[in-house]
Amino acid sequence: MAIQWYPGHMTQAKKKAAETMEFIDVVIEVLDARVPEASHNPMIEELRLFRQRPNLKILNKADLADPAATQAWLNYFNKQPNTKAVALSCKKPGDASKVPKLCSLLAPHRNSPIKPLRMMIMGIPNVGKSTLMNALLNRRIAKVGDEPAVTKSQQRFELNALMSITDTPGMMWPKIAYESDGYMLAASHAIGRNAVIDEDVAVFLANILLKRYPELLNARYKIDVASMDGVDLLETIANKRSYRLKGGEPDMEKTAMAFLVDYRSGAIGRISLETPESRQEMIASSKAIQIEATVDNETASTD
Repeated sequence: MAIQWYPGHMTQAKKKAAETMEFIDVVIEVLDARVPEASHNPMIEELRLFRQRPNLKILNKADLADPAATQAWLNYFNKQPNTKAVALSCKKPGDASKVPKLCSLLAPHRNSPIKPLRMMIMGIPNVGKSTLMNALLNRRIAKVGDEPAVTKSQQRFELNALMSITDTPGMMWPKIAYESDGYMLAASHAIGRNAVIDEDVAVFLANILLKRYPELLNARYKIDVASMDGVDLLETIANKRSYRLKGGEPDMEKTAMAFLVDYRSGAIGRISLETPESRQEMIASSKAIQIEATVDNETASTD
């Protein structure tokens, strides 16, 4: 099942962001370091390129991501024109202080009270924009919550006489092109639970981790995951933790939520669900499937 999530208030958020973009100098895009490209909103790219604004990409929650994968993503993004990328954990004291300095490098002509540096934070829901804002301002001005779409309106603040920053609501895009992106975003809690089936998301996540991080699963759950698939893993966890329904069957819903929380909190370990290489493989595979489906449809229509 393809996952799509585009609450109505996000249409207004995009319109307002487009208006504000004219009056800012640098776009700060906050990404989830575990899924950097899946958490990249193509509408943000469209808006900033239209206004020719430079981009600082923040791979937030880097403390939860695989360091090797994060470095590969930094190398990938830093090759893009008019772009800088940095990996941070906005909850760590001092990490946020790097952001204004990096933005200054992208717009060196904006460095006086007459021409202050004007920054705008953008990104999809629940990637840590509000946490970053609070850290930059050293006070709690943005509501933080472990649910997507907490911030609902723009807010502008003066960092100092030379810099201002605008916080924006989390913004999704109308149609997620790749099915796996929807599942990765749901696993990472960027999509509202009303749009997903937790058990399906947990099985998807389990299959990725079985392929890429079996040793972390072995260590976390004290089980041998060799030859398991996603459903096997969840059933084994349910049995090991005695998550059962009244009839004795495994409580897969409760297990799914527990497994997702373990991933989101970092309890399983430092995990990245995609790399630049796996991303290209996924796109190539999706295109091949689309071509095959088109050929089959054309063949069926001529029979």
